[in-house]
Amino acid sequence: MQIIRYPKKDDWASILARPAIDNTSLFDLVRGVLNDVRQRGDEAIKEYELKFDKVALDALRVTEAEVAEAEKIVSDELKSSILLAKKNIEAFHAAQKHDLPKVETMPGVTCWQKALPIEKVGLYIPGGTAPLFSTVLMLALPAQIAGCKEIVLCTPPNREGKVHPAVLFAAKAAGVSQIFKIGGVQAIGAMAYGTESVPKVYKIFGPGNQYVTAAKQLVSLKDVAIDMPAGPSEVEVIADDSANPAFVASDLLSQAEHGVDSQAVLITASEALAEKVMAEVEAQCAALPRREIAEKSLVNSKIIIVKDLNEVIDVTNEYAPEHLIISTENYLEIAERITNAGSVFLGHLTPESAGDYASGTNHTLPTNGYAKAYSGVNLDSFRKKITYQEITPEGLSNIGAAIEVMAQNEELFAHKNAVTLRMKR
Repeated sequence: MQIIRYPKKDDWASILARPAIDNTSLFDLVRGVLNDVRQRGDEAIKEYELKFDKVALDALRVTEAEVAEAEKIVSDELKSSILLAKKNIEAFHAAQKHDLPKVETMPGVTCWQKALPIEKVGLYIPGGTAPLFSTVLMLALPAQIAGCKEIVLCTPPNREGKVHPAVLFAAKAAGVSQIFKIGGVQAIGAMAYGTESVPKVYKIFGPGNQYVTAAKQLVSLKDVAIDMPAGPSEVEVIADDSANPAFVASDLLSQAEHGVDSQAVLITASEALAEKVMAEVEAQCAALPRREIAEKSLVNSKIIIVKDLNEVIDVTNEYAPEHLIISTENYLEIAERITNAGSVFLGHLTPESAGDYASGTNHTLPTNGYAKAYSGVNLDSFRKKITYQEITPEGLSNIGAAIEVMAQNEELFAHKNAVTLRMKR
């Protein structure tokens, strides 16, 4: 992990750069797989499952018997933990429902908005190096609360053709409609286009590797909506001398163990804290089962020492981290000045792990600086809003002349006539 001391503002952009991944070289390969899935459906998917996931599948859909078997395998302790997280995630996302009022913009002109669920959504849950059953909860529960009629989940099977039992238990608990043993690009293609087994959906959610990311970008051009631009996961910690160096190091490492392209950043105005955290990172990393992954991630990671709190905040807003932990004495004051972050964790006792699993907030968040413009997944991600307007005779009298003038000046005379005919009547 690199320590950078008092960088000039002109250097911030280069210092804060994420690990560079150029997906353009993948597009030809990914496009070929997508086109094949579009044309040949299930047959193509089974071939790619054999090629990429090394498993020969007779059927793509997970059966009810497999879900029941998985439920028996998952320990009671893990079941209880998943159900606790489920309760908290449901509570937080259900609170995001609210009635949208009717607004009389002027006498006789009433406008309103109605939120409706996206009927069919697709969830992609990576297999990779860890079974992400927590992501099942983060995506399926708000979809269920929003009222999505069909929730389709794709996840890669292991070489025995099995899906991790905790993923299946979480999917059942969260109300997933159908589960399919499909990974990678072929899963994105299946949900985007539909096949003999897999329903076509209207929006695809979920993280994935660079191939999945490229596939989501391609299908989003004209076939299906996606949740947000995605990239490697990241965390930033703001810390002062009141912080516990061991806690800070553990937060940095919890991000680093996600993957070799993850990034962890500490920004502080304390030289002493920076040195203590560096020592803790080295000691804790040596004991991690996923040490090799974390060590590679730490090559992309940095401790940045700046001159004062104002610079801490300015650098943070420029970086726009996916996860931001504020481990300082005055964390609420700092939080009020943060304008760009995916999810913020306040105080010394609030690790990023809480949001990743069970506090209730969603862990599907914008990365790669997209927190400057995008929100994380929330209830509205699974809804679309339709606007309505109703005009009475009084309203038409009040608003009609303005519409006629505006339409005429835009030289859209049919628009004007639609009002003029009504006003004459």
